[in-house]
Amino acid sequence: MPDYDNTNKGVLFPNKYKENGDNRPDYTGSVDVEGEEYRLAAWERTSKNDNTYLSVVLSEPQQKEASSTSNESVPF
Repeated sequence: MPDYDNTNKGVLFPNKYKENGDNRPDYTGSVDVEGEEYRLAAWERTSKNDNTYLSVVLSEPQQKEASSTSNESVPF
């Protein structure tokens, strides 16, 4: 089976950690922009004309924390 090309494609999923009244996004996911992976967050909104839409934020991916088994020496 050939590898699937996700370039310039993304996905959003309902945020299962969202609770009523909090500021967390209604949807979260990721998008690939020319080979770079970014985070997506979206909030359901209603315009003044009562039209519903999604407000979307694109951000850098979260950095994974360095392993606690670092080879760096710790001065005492």
